[in-house]
Amino acid sequence: MAKTYKVFISHSWDHVDALKRLRNLLSNRGYFKVGFKEASPDNPIKSEKNKVIRLELANRIRTSDVVLGIAGVYASYSDWMEWELNKAIHYNVPIIGVIPRGQKNVSRIVADRADETVRWNTESIVAAIRRNV
Repeated sequence: MAKTYKVFISHSWDHVDALKRLRNLLSNRGYFKVGFKEASPDNPIKSEKNKVIRLELANRIRTSDVVLGIAGVYASYSDWMEWELNKAIHYNVPIIGVIPRGQKNVSRIVADRADETVRWNTESIVAAIRRNV
């Protein structure tokens, strides 16, 4: 039976379209099973209290096989993404930075924390997940 990779995608809520594209990329890859653990507009954490949100996110990160950090420059301005990536480091969960298509500049927040950084390409991302998990 094929392994199902538990993936947490650290993303900016202002750029949720990138999250959806990355999810679709991985979901549609044959012979690669993935379960997504991050909060998203279609699967939000039902609280407005930062403490509750942080506890839930920390648990999701802790139980993930890998964290993918979308490395667009906007990540450098997201306190939540920085917190999520630091939490992954705390729990020794591997981090893979994924550089969006067409991006020349990459977020230092992601790049400095990533175990590996790859371009927005299905095979590169899948290979990096398999190498790091």
